[in-house]
Amino acid sequence: MIHGDDSGPRQWGPAELAGLVRSTSPAGLRDVLNGPRRRAVLHGAASGMAGVFRSARAPDLRAVIHWRVGGRDDGTDTFELVIADGVCTLSPAPTGAPKVALSLSAVDFVLMVTGLASPLALFMRGRMRAVGDIGLTMRLPSLFDIPRPGPASGT
Repeated sequence: MIHGDDSGPRQWGPAELAGLVRSTSPAGLRDVLNGPRRRAVLHGAASGMAGVFRSARAPDLRAVIHWRVGGRDDGTDTFELVIADGVCTLSPAPTGAPKVALSLSAVDFVLMVTGLASPLALFMRGRMRAVGDIGLTMRLPSLFDIPRPGPASGT
C-alpha cells in the first residue's frame, strides 16, 4: 500500500508505483492524497511521466503542458511538462505559458499516470478539463508509454 510504505515515491519506478496504487483501496488512495504525503506521491507520479515519454512520436513538438491537480484545501498542485526537441522535462514550478492546461482531481491524476484510468475516458466523463489546444490533449496519451500494472497483490 502507498501509505504503508516508508520509501518515497521518487524511488519507485512507474510500473512499481502503478502496482502500489492498484493495491491501495480507493479510500486509502484518497486518504494518502489528502494527507501529508500528497505532494511526494503527486511529484513521484508526475516525474514518472518524463521517463515514459515516447520521443519518437513527437520529434518536432514544442509544448508546455500544465497539470492542475485539485483537491487541496488551499488550492491546487500544478506541474509543468515541457516537450521540446524530443525531450520531456518536469518542473514543479510552472513558468511557461501552457499550450494546454489540464485540470483533474488528485485521485484521477494518480490513476491516469499509473495506467489505471484512461485520459480519454476522464475527459469524456468531465472528470478532466482542458483549456487550450484540444488537439494536443487528444494526442497526449500516444506520447507516453503508460505503465501497465500487474495484478493487485493478494489476488
